[in-house]
Amino acid sequence: MKKFIPLSVPNLKGNELRYVRAAIKSEWVSTSGSMVNQFEQKIAKYVGGEGAVACQSGTAGLHLALRAAGVGQGDEVVVPALTFIAAVNPVKYVHAEPIFMDCDEHLCMDVAKLERFCAEECSLVDQKLINNQTKKWIKAVIVVHVFGNMADLERLIPLAQKYNLTVIEDATEALGTYYTDGIFKGKYAGTIGDLGVYSFNGNKIITTGGGGMLVARDGTSLKKVKYLSTQAKDDELNFIHHDIGYNYRMTNLQAAVGLAQLEQLEAFIAQKRKNYASYAEDIEKINGLELLPFREKIRPNYWFYSLYLKDPSFDRDKMISYFAEQAIQTRPIWSLINRQKPYISNIAYKIQRASDYQQKVINLPCSTNLTTKEVSRVVNCLKSYCKGCSSDLF
Repeated sequence: MKKFIPLSVPNLKGNELRYVRAAIKSEWVSTSGSMVNQFEQKIAKYVGGEGAVACQSGTAGLHLALRAAGVGQGDEVVVPALTFIAAVNPVKYVHAEPIFMDCDEHLCMDVAKLERFCAEECSLVDQKLINNQTKKWIKAVIVVHVFGNMADLERLIPLAQKYNLTVIEDATEALGTYYTDGIFKGKYAGTIGDLGVYSFNGNKIITTGGGGMLVARDGTSLKKVKYLSTQAKDDELNFIHHDIGYNYRMTNLQAAVGLAQLEQLEAFIAQKRKNYASYAEDIEKINGLELLPFREKIRPNYWFYSLYLKDPSFDRDKMISYFAEQAIQTRPIWSLINRQKPYISNIAYKIQRASDYQQKVINLPCSTNLTTKEVSRVVNCLKSYCKGCSSDLF
């Protein structure tokens, strides 16, 4: 029987057990342990942020970010159509409405289309961007750095400043990605907008089993986020609460795993870069296929690898099934959120490229412990499938 190659699994070969044992020995296993504070401090130092607030998940982080940004009932938020639904659901949590935007050639939000939408479909009234159709205030934009790429923040940030939009960076897939050139040289994904969110879910580049982290450009937002994430306690002794809070803090056990994972992050990125290069070299030789590149002027974290099926003779679902028969896990990209039942009535602005990618992108195995031999096996499986479709692909 062939050994199963998973899509993306954790790599827990560092100090995880050592730090978890220390947390258990201290008997601080819940949300008040010292390792939570250490993890926050070390993430903030790594990305060059003023501070960080740990939370239960990336989704919780986005919810807190929207609360900190003052988004609420009657407001609208621009979001991507092509992303995981967890990036959009928090907009509904705060009783606001999403406006869906197309993606660019890097799978991230199409900022050029956003610019046209703001100029042609909206009006700036008393420094508020008002949607001409709904008459609602568009207060923020959630921009997702898809698969470890970097959205076009060089164009988005000036646009957001022009229209007074709060920029929330969903960097849940992009911890470690940063600009290597341009006006944001040296800046990490998650630290350029007003607020940024990371995820440590089991398939992310580092994991705490489940968890997230929020960073912000100013200390006031960080203070509010921490306040909301700890049940909005105004007087802990007498249980006084002046706002609606949440039980969103990360546990000390999770933070212990996170500290060990963070120590290995750069090594993980190096391994992912190596495997991506190996895939790219072989896939370039197959006509009709393309391993989607990452944006120029950035150091991506290479979290996920996106195979684009250019040749119409390739059937995405049949290819995924063929891989599965060979004990190799692949997956399609997400279904477009604006077509999901909870969101079919929301505005979707000229969604074109996202529809194409949704039908033609497959994610290949990309775990940090993926071996050179396993990469070759995936490529050979791909070649075998392609030969069965056409003899003119090599």
